[in-house]
Amino acid sequence: MSNTWEKEYQKKMVLPEEAVRVVKSGDRVGFTYGKEPRALGMALASRIRELEDVKIFIRTPSIDFGWYKPGLEKHLDLEIGYVLPIARETMAERRCDFVIGGVMGVTPRHPVISQVDVLLIEVSLPNKNGFCSFGASTWGKRKAIKYAKTVVAEVNKHYIRTHGENYVHVSEIDYFVEHVSVGKKPGTTDLLGRKSWEPGEVEKSIAKTVSSLIKDGDTLQIGVGSTSEWIVALGALDNKSDLGFHSETTPRGVIKLVRKGILTGKRKKINNGKLVAVSVAGGSREDMRFVNDNPMIELHDADYVLNPIIIASNDNVVAINSAIAIDLTGQIAVESIGPKVVSGPGGQLAFAIGAQLSEGGRFITTLPSTAKGGRISRITAQLKSGSIVGIPRNLSDIVVTEFGVAELFGKSQRERASALISIAHPDFRAELQKEAQKLFWP
Repeated sequence: MSNTWEKEYQKKMVLPEEAVRVVKSGDRVGFTYGKEPRALGMALASRIRELEDVKIFIRTPSIDFGWYKPGLEKHLDLEIGYVLPIARETMAERRCDFVIGGVMGVTPRHPVISQVDVLLIEVSLPNKNGFCSFGASTWGKRKAIKYAKTVVAEVNKHYIRTHGENYVHVSEIDYFVEHVSVGKKPGTTDLLGRKSWEPGEVEKSIAKTVSSLIKDGDTLQIGVGSTSEWIVALGALDNKSDLGFHSETTPRGVIKLVRKGILTGKRKKINNGKLVAVSVAGGSREDMRFVNDNPMIELHDADYVLNPIIIASNDNVVAINSAIAIDLTGQIAVESIGPKVVSGPGGQLAFAIGAQLSEGGRFITTLPSTAKGGRISRITAQLKSGSIVGIPRNLSDIVVTEFGVAELFGKSQRERASALISIAHPDFRAELQKEAQKLFWP
């Protein structure tokens, strides 16, 4: 690249208020995955009442710019890609819409990529060759930049640099603004709405059980969730060796496994010796310093990482994910309780397919046996009416609660029901058995 990029960069640097003037009534504005660029979000929110019918798509809503409250319907039309706590009330009241993605994430066919007028994104400082990094996540950002009519980037000097498909050149951005940093206040929550959440006996029991199902040399995918992510954080995998990793993100403890030499990727058939993910999260500052510019850790786009063919290219893939509920047929709900959407599908379906196509692969679903303080069984005769089935019954495989393991793959309907009832909470087994008798026996 030409060494004139520095002059171009300075010429494109403007104030946030000036940058968002490119947004016109009727435009589609897109935010990329991860936390929204704060300076640009605040600047856009401050002039939203000047505009009409602006369609704003926010993939992972995490910052409250004021547009989740009622009263702005004339000015904006909100779409979200994941129902995180900040947007749950808005979604429940149907004041925003939910954009359904594909198995492999966001592709150029999707309007949130191909039909964006103004894209708002956060990047690192440019390196000596004028390339900015997307920091700790990729998530379709290169494609989004390619297809957007106008791209505005907020430059965060604290962003780490990562290897893989995680870069953009200064020449590909129309405007730059400086990042606004706000420290985390005491009592605030993480992206999933949790404060100082600690594992209980249920999580510890599930982690110990799942650990017994993992073999040396397995390639892991671990989803973020109330039970699945504790498997690493509690040290349940510290006695393993030569584990591989190919996943959407890295729940707490994963980078520590790399630093300890437990997660090496040495037995992977593709991306040998590499940790492959779409984003890096859940780590300490020390972990993030380890990730920074580390060639062993590669971030790739979702359409690569979530491609079932790519996933299955490694042997012994073990995908571990949390669920909301499962019925006695093996249908797994991961997004909603009835019609009420409380989460998103993530890459579970892609990894369910990929793991079972992998030689020696397994798909593990983890969930506590109950919810609402033990008043509701998460293992149900039938899913609540309106529940979104994230994993169909023909892909459900191994289910783990604090009461044990139910192996469903290849089992008959009656065998599945019996296996799931055996790991339900004892308080609900008799009723589940009665319902199963009505459903599956003469």
